[in-house]
Parts: sequence; structure tokens; C-alpha cells
Amino acid sequence: MKSAVGSLKSTSLALFYSDFKEITKAKLAVSVVFSSIAGYFLGAYQIELWSVLLLAFGGYCMVGASNAYNQVIERDLDALMKRTRNRPIPSGRMTVNMAMTIAIVLTLLGVLALYALSPKTALFGAISIFLYTSVYTPLKTKTPLAVFVGAFPGAIPFMLGWVAATNDFGIEPGTLFMIQFFWQFPHFWALGWMLDEDYKRGGFKMLPTGKKDRSTALQIILYTFWMIVISIMPAFGFTGRLHLTLPAAVLVLLCGLVMLLFAFNLYIKKDNPSARKLMLASVTYISLIQIIFVADKLIS
Repeated sequence: MKSAVGSLKSTSLALFYSDFKEITKAKLAVSVVFSSIAGYFLGAYQIELWSVLLLAFGGYCMVGASNAYNQVIERDLDALMKRTRNRPIPSGRMTVNMAMTIAIVLTLLGVLALYALSPKTALFGAISIFLYTSVYTPLKTKTPLAVFVGAFPGAIPFMLGWVAATNDFGIEPGTLFMIQFFWQFPHFWALGWMLDEDYKRGGFKMLPTGKKDRSTALQIILYTFWMIVISIMPAFGFTGRLHLTLPAAVLVLLCGLVMLLFAFNLYIKKDNPSARKLMLASVTYISLIQIIFVADKLIS
């Protein structure tokens, strides 16, 4: 009997853990934490393990809270789409009250952890939650400009690490912000292209023209181009302490040109496989350039 009860508890905990990962979008949260830590390494004069742990914990909490709030707000729309109908709330595995409790607890823990680093870090973290849940989420069913609005909270993590390391906001974290800001557009429009039919079931307006056409693909190319330009700006001495050596700048440029080729490929073919390749290239790009930036600082 005790064995059966223990087994049931173990199963329940495993299911809750699985749903917790899904409602906080664990994979996305971890990628955001990676971005924040990269920004911290770039800004820090000296790496402090405790600060890195606080940033990682606080960052995960803030992203997890944003995603939990988002899934509470969009629960009825999620039930209409194939890719989201099995999420914890629309599937009935988690109540709205439980999801809100998780979101609120994560918000409080995240703000406290980031405040322990610096008040400015906590402020930017709180702003990202507000913009994501109170502005971006409601706009998704009203206008394609939602992607523009969503790019602001989405661009905060990279710069957040620098602010956490320095308690200062200037040209350096501003540049990191702009890199990730422009990156958001090709990334999310490629994703929106792939999932356009499903998004329309939920009433979401994600593509800039509302269609999978060459005008959308052209805008993807233009934003990718500006992303590349801003990514190599630190090599020219315009961005304070944030700089790139020539070899590192060449690597960043090559990564960007590869992504640009995938954008042109989508413009030519206008199909879902090309959009998927671009989306994967964008994920690879942002991770690689963050590694290059950090490695270049540590080596040079």
C-alpha cells in the first residue's frame, strides 16, 4: 500500500514538473538565461559566481512568469491551435488559479533575485514582464505591430546581463539591446510564416503583411541586414567598452551573411521549409555571436 502511494506521489510530481516546464517554456527560458549570462560576462570586470547564479535564477523566473501569464491570458485561444491545445491549461491538467500562483511566485522571486544584483536590473526585468503580458500579448490578435512591441521585452535579456554586472545603462548595453531587437524580426516572422495557418486559427496576426508573400520576405531581409550592421559595430570603436577584434568581427559577419542567405532563400521559394531553415539559422546565429563576443573579450 505504501509503495503504491509513493509511486502515485512520484508520478504526480513528475507530471507537475513536466507541466511546470511547459507553462514556463523551459527551453526558451534557458536560452534567455544564456543570453543574459553572455551579457554579464561582457560587462563584468570580474566574474562573480554568486552574481551569475542570481542572474540565472532571476532570469528564469522572470521569463517563466511572463510565459505563465501569457498562457493564462491566451488559454481559450490556445485551445483552438494544434501546437498549443495540449498545453497545461487548455488540456485541463492545470487550473488557471494554479498557473497564476506559479506566475506570481516566479515574479516575486525573480524581482528579488535581480534586485539583489542591482535595482536597475530588477527594474528592466519587471519592465520586460509588463510589456510582454500587458502590451504584446493583447496586441497579437489586433495588429502585426505586436511583433514590434514584443521585440522590446525580447531584446532586454542580452543587455540585462551587462546592467547586472555594472549597474549602468549606456552605449554598451544599448548596443546589445539593439542587436537582439533587430534579430527578433527575422526570427519571429520565420516562425510566424511556418505556423501561419495555426496562428490564424487563434486569431493571431504575426506576419507584417498578414500574408506569406514576398513583401514579408523582403522585410525579413531588411531587418536581417540591419541586425548584421549593428552586430559588427563594436569593431569600429563606437560602442565604449563593448568591442570586437577584427577576427571576431569577421566571424560575426560570416554568421550574419549565412543567415541573410537563408532569408533570401525564403524570398525566392516562399515556402515553409525555407522559413524553418531561416528560423533555425536565427537561433544558431544569436547563440554563436554571443559566444564569439564573450570569447573575444576573454582572449583579447
